[in-house]
Amino acid sequence: MASPTSRQDADAHGFTLIEVLVALAIVAITLATGIKAAGALLQNGQRLAEVSAAQWCADNELAGLKLAHQFPGVGDSDFDCEQLGASYRGKLVVRPTPNPNFRRVEAFLADAEGRPLYSLSTILPRY
Repeated sequence: MASPTSRQDADAHGFTLIEVLVALAIVAITLATGIKAAGALLQNGQRLAEVSAAQWCADNELAGLKLAHQFPGVGDSDFDCEQLGASYRGKLVVRPTPNPNFRRVEAFLADAEGRPLYSLSTILPRY
C-alpha cells in the first residue's frame, strides 16, 4: 500500500516551464500589439487636429476674398495662419477660367515644416 504523501506527489499537476513561457510570449505579443494600436490612434488624432486647423485657415482665407467683393487678380500669393497655437503656411493660387467673369482660387496649406496638409478650391465671380 502506498503512503499518502507519495500518492499526492503522483496526483499533483501543474504547468510545465514550456507552457508558462508560451503563455508569457502570447501575453507579450498581445501587449505589444495593443501599444502599437494606441500609438497609431494618438498619431491619427494629432493628424486630424492639424488637418482641421489647416481647413479652418483655408476657409478663412477664401471667405476673406469673398467678403472683400473684389475680383482677384491672376497669380500666386503666400499667407500665414495660426490656429490652435500652431502656425501654418499657405499659398493662394488664382487662375483664370474659360468664362472671364470667374476666377478659380485654390488655397494650399502646409505645416511649419512644409509638409502639405490641405487644399481647398473655389470659384469666385466678378462683383
